[in-house]
Amino acid sequence: VQLQASGGGLVQTGDSLSLSCAASGRIYSSSVMGWFRQAPGKEREFLAAIRWIRGVTLYADSVKGRFTISRDTQKNTVYLRMNVLNPEDTAVYYCAKGSQYSTRQYDYHLWGQGTQVTVSS
Repeated sequence: VQLQASGGGLVQTGDSLSLSCAASGRIYSSSVMGWFRQAPGKEREFLAAIRWIRGVTLYADSVKGRFTISRDTQKNTVYLRMNVLNPEDTAVYYCAKGSQYSTRQYDYHLWGQGTQVTVSS
């Protein structure tokens, strides 16, 4: 299985953007899908995770209320809806698959290639 992230781009402060992450194969029910981001010179940061079978979600405090993770089990795709974007959200955004309901990147063993999000002021 491979993950393909898409949907990044250049937006303005206050805009919204939706990212998608499509898996090339079936995502098993025990899986957890997550979104992370990494800004230049910073460590990779957890954003959100979702249990594949039940859809239970987990968010970082920094994005709670602004970002929404969801999934379409028929399309094997996970989404990240981002609202009220600001320049501090500029980063490469990664989707990942793991088996632990976790905020730690080390618990995710399959990663997409990343998609760039740039928010202009």
